[in-house]
Amino acid sequence: MSTLAIATAKEVFDLLSDDLRAIEREFSADAVSSVAAITDISGYLREGGGKRIRPSLLLLSAKSQGYSGLGMIRLGAVVEMVHSATLVHDDIIDAADTRRGRPSANTTWGNAKCVLAGDWLYMQAFKVALDERNFRVLDLLIGLTQQMVEGELIQMEKLGSAISEDEYNSLIYRKTACLFEVSMRLGSVLASINGTAEQQMGDYGRSLGMAFQIVDDVLDLTATEEVLGKPVASDLREGKATLAVIHALENGSSGEREAIQTVLRDQNFEAVTHPEILAILHRHSSLDYAMNTAFQHAEAARIALSDLPDSDFKRALLWVPDFVVARDK
Repeated sequence: MSTLAIATAKEVFDLLSDDLRAIEREFSADAVSSVAAITDISGYLREGGGKRIRPSLLLLSAKSQGYSGLGMIRLGAVVEMVHSATLVHDDIIDAADTRRGRPSANTTWGNAKCVLAGDWLYMQAFKVALDERNFRVLDLLIGLTQQMVEGELIQMEKLGSAISEDEYNSLIYRKTACLFEVSMRLGSVLASINGTAEQQMGDYGRSLGMAFQIVDDVLDLTATEEVLGKPVASDLREGKATLAVIHALENGSSGEREAIQTVLRDQNFEAVTHPEILAILHRHSSLDYAMNTAFQHAEAARIALSDLPDSDFKRALLWVPDFVVARDK
C-alpha cells in the first residue's frame, strides 16, 4: 500500500468545500417542483444537514482520477437526492418520529405526501443524471435502486427474528454500502477510466459503506439520544438484529439468547431493558467484535486504493475510513 500520508479533516474540507457548495446549489435547484409540497419536503430534507459523505466520495473518486468537469457536481446532487429519497422512505417504513434531531418529514407532511415526494426525488435524480448522456451512469443508478428496494423488503421480512452474519452483510450491502460503491464507481465513469479502476473504486466504496453501517449500528446501541438525534436502540425496538446482537445470540447462554429474542419479538424494552441487553453484549465482547469487523472493512477500503496514483485526493480517500470508524454519530 502507498506510504502517502493520510490527510487531516481540515485538508479534506478545504479540498472539497467549493465543490460541495456547488452540489448544494445544484440539489436546491433540482429539488424545486411546481407542486409546493414536493418543494417543501425536498427542501426540508436537504436542510436537515448530514455528512454529505456520498457526494464527497464521488468528488474524490472523480478528482483522484483526473476529472474536473461539471458532471461531478450534477452526479453529486444525484447521489444526495437518491440518499434523501431513501431516508424519507425509511422513516415511513420505520414509523420514525425524528431524523437528525428534528421531526422526520412524515410527522409534518404525513406518510402519503412523503412517499410521493420520495418517488419524485428518485425520478428527478434520474432526470438530472440523463444530462450525462452515459448509459453506464444509468445502469449503475438502476442497479442501485433495485438493490436498495430489495434490501428494504428483505429487512421487513426478517423483522423480529434472528439472522445470520452472512444475511446481515447482504442486507447492509443493499441498504447502505451499495450507494457508497456506486458513488465511487460514478467518479470512474466520469473520468472515463478502464473497468479495472472502476472495480477498485467500487471495492473501496463497498468496504467503506460496510464499515459505515456497522459503526452506525453500534452507535445505535451505545450512544445517547442527544448525540444521535433520534431514540437510542431504535434497531432493537424495530426488531432488527445488527452485528453485535447477532454475535451475542451466537455466543450467549440460552437465557441470554432468550432475552435478546424477547426484545426482537416484542419490539420494545418492557420485558427486558436496554441496560440488560447492553450487559449481555459487554459480557461477550460483542460490541468489540462489531467494531473490529468495521476496522477490517476500513482497512480493506484503504488497500483497494493501492494502484491509485498519489495525490491530495488519494490522501483524502485514505483519511475517510478513519473518519467513518472514529465518529460518534
